Amino acid sequence: MHAEGHLAAHFAELRHRAGDARPLPQALLDALRSLLGERLVTTRPVREHHGTDISSYPVTPPDAVVFPHRADEVVAVVETCARHGVPMIPFGIGTSVEGHVLATSGGVCIDLSQMNRIVEVNASDLDVRVEPGVTRKQLNAYLHDTGLFFPIDPGADATLGGMASTRASGTNAVRYGTMRENVLGATVVLADGRVIKAGGRARKSAAGYDLTRLFVGAEGTLGIIVELTLRLYPIPEGMSAAVCAFPTVTAAVDSIIEAIQCGIPVARCELLDTLTVSAVNRYSKLSLTEAPTLWYEFHGTARGVEEQATQMQEIARARGGLDFAWATKPEERSRLWQARHDAYFACLQLRKGSRMIATDVCVPISRLAECIADTQADIAQATMPIPLFGHVGDGNFHLMILVDPDREDDLEEAWALNTRLVRRALAMGGTCTGEHGIGLGKREFLVEEFGAGVDVMRQIKATLDPANLLNPGKVV
Repeated sequence: MHAEGHLAAHFAELRHRAGDARPLPQALLDALRSLLGERLVTTRPVREHHGTDISSYPVTPPDAVVFPHRADEVVAVVETCARHGVPMIPFGIGTSVEGHVLATSGGVCIDLSQMNRIVEVNASDLDVRVEPGVTRKQLNAYLHDTGLFFPIDPGADATLGGMASTRASGTNAVRYGTMRENVLGATVVLADGRVIKAGGRARKSAAGYDLTRLFVGAEGTLGIIVELTLRLYPIPEGMSAAVCAFPTVTAAVDSIIEAIQCGIPVARCELLDTLTVSAVNRYSKLSLTEAPTLWYEFHGTARGVEEQATQMQEIARARGGLDFAWATKPEERSRLWQARHDAYFACLQLRKGSRMIATDVCVPISRLAECIADTQADIAQATMPIPLFGHVGDGNFHLMILVDPDREDDLEEAWALNTRLVRRALAMGGTCTGEHGIGLGKREFLVEEFGAGVDVMRQIKATLDPANLLNPGKVV
């Protein structure tokens, strides 16, 4: 995409690339078939599935898809593709929203979903080793009887390798941090087939450059993650969820800012505007008050959770909040948070046949109310429905701009609105992406955010991947 609004042209370019025929060298196909047998697939439906995420981008399929089962198979695939100069796109489950998995230069998609072993749980040290295709729900189901859990929850049941690659976070980040804080180490296959280990199980280390953080958030452009070591947490003794409606979005945001500044350890705090609440009510068959609403969750001891909730209620009441509606039973909490996670699907129903252009700014918590208020003024002038929701406990919120991807005026209006929003966030000391990553969609904004720092990123990319074979066209 281009920050000056040439989104329609970019979509047209992707559609053109998607229609290009790029036959792979027969020697490459023979080598991959010898290595993987039927786990090399070139049929069109499989390729199109692997050239699709949940963004509004046109389907842009790879030329072939491989399904490795072990790290040594990934190494062999990478070495084979590197010899033939063929691009490689790592793939988890396809839930990204910035075009991360689109094969803009063709090539081979490396689907890691079948590398899904949980290698080792170290309960006494609160860590776990997993292959990249393990999903967050799979891991937590496996941990069920250990008294531990992995808290990072982006909503979708994404693979942990994909979550590390995009530096994902989600609803629990205000309490537990993001993938950046919760990846202790990684094993990575580089573009030439070398395998390196970054980080480890020690809780702190001052040994050399922090390579772990280099690959967490690199979106598959610097290496392919084949194993992760993750931090685990004890399941809290007490957990309680609640919703509270407010007269305005500003009142809701001001209440959570005050709570954070007072040190109340909220585990989750989600904001849904009136339009989003209305969509969620219809889609998930709830009966919430259709007004700006905060969804909370509190973790700790039973007594601690009660104290946190009482403090939060007092702050909310002072800002005009209505009485809390509580969900203390596990099944009630699950239903409530499933409805929140389904907000994307709920909001798509607001405009039949639409696709989503998602925004993802994050600002310092003290500027959040101002940023949202200015954004709401923009939304009021828009010609399409634009729900607003997000993880306001850490200053991160999203617009879900519902466009007809075949209408150029829709695309240009959406991109102009997104551009203003990103520049507003940057002016407030924020970022163009709190959790979705750069992918295709925010490359120019990355330059606006970091300037000459992006040149250093390009130098790192050129050093580790001089032929530009790993997920080309993304990030830098």
